Amino acid sequence: MNRFLFPLAALLCCVVDHSLLGQNIKVEKMGEKLAAQVNTLNPDYLVFYPTPKTPEPLPLVIYLHGAGGVGDEIHKIKGQAGQIARSIAQDKKNPCLVVAPQVSRKNRQPGGWIPAHLNLFLRHLKTSLNLDDHRIYLTGNSMGGYGSWAWGGLHPEHFAAIAPVSGGIGPGGPKDVTTDLNKWAANLSKIPVFAFAGAKDRVVPAERSQRMINAIQKAGGKQARLKLYPEEGHGAGRKAFSDADFYEWMFSQKRE
Repeated sequence: MNRFLFPLAALLCCVVDHSLLGQNIKVEKMGEKLAAQVNTLNPDYLVFYPTPKTPEPLPLVIYLHGAGGVGDEIHKIKGQAGQIARSIAQDKKNPCLVVAPQVSRKNRQPGGWIPAHLNLFLRHLKTSLNLDDHRIYLTGNSMGGYGSWAWGGLHPEHFAAIAPVSGGIGPGGPKDVTTDLNKWAANLSKIPVFAFAGAKDRVVPAERSQRMINAIQKAGGKQARLKLYPEEGHGAGRKAFSDADFYEWMFSQKRE
């Protein structure tokens, strides 16, 4: 039983088209074959395209939502994913693609985010979007922070950098600790990691982020850091996703 209690080359087709402060928002849909393979995910997902359009391959930011976003109505997760897209658009320095998948309520598993399914989803994105394969960034909030630790910890080769926010480090819930901690740390020591957390977080203690960063550093990682917001609780994502440090650091990273 999932105990997360956080508060908060298939066919591609466009379903909805909106705009938000320099971002063209579309609901894209996986093809039936892919959707069957990744049944823990809603076949619909959000893509925020920059405007004006550019022919060059673009960096990709993947955002994983928290437990409050679980469901089968994709617009449920537009708020915080939109905050990331809006902050990037307002800065105007780094046009990029922002993609937000959604964990389906129908086939949800412990932890919500399943790295094997996310691998297939990313393979799909690489065939359907004009993206820069060397500049793929992963972030997520709360349960999505856990998803960032798990996916990045098992498959760091995909990412130029990861930035978990208020993230747990175990599939069993906010206080759980994965048995793969040392394995994740060894893998994450190979890529830049910047974690964010609220010092007053009573849902997912900031100690979880600190423990993960310490383990990465112990494994030899020299590019792992943590930013604590002293007066923030579990809602620290509001601060992190509007923090200039977050984006300046992220877009300065490139996978070799």
